[in-house]
Amino acid sequence: MIIARKILSMSVAGAIAAMLAACATSGPDQPPMAAAPKGVEGSWIDAKGTGLSTFTGGTFTTVATDTGQKLADGSYTMTGATSVQINGTSLIRQTAVSFNCLMVSTSQLNCTSSSGQNFVLTRRV
Repeated sequence: MIIARKILSMSVAGAIAAMLAACATSGPDQPPMAAAPKGVEGSWIDAKGTGLSTFTGGTFTTVATDTGQKLADGSYTMTGATSVQINGTSLIRQTAVSFNCLMVSTSQLNCTSSSGQNFVLTRRV
């Protein structure tokens, strides 16, 4: 009888330990996945990491990554499924800027300025 009680006690203790372990190791439900980026909407950084451009609702703003100073702003238009035209003002030079960009992937924009200068923007997550 004593052996049976010990076995029963160990079984109950083992079951409780297993339940506690299951509670401790099972985490909360996975958070919902973020929506995939649509077009150029979002933040993009230049190859040198000095300027961060944010595109939202047809407007863009570029700020210096070190100081947060606004460098340029303006508007953009999708001219195709993967192409975008950007027009604005360089606030440092007080001159108009114009770029055409091709979205070669969801995380890379290859751009050419109206003066022929090429540069790459990478989506910032």
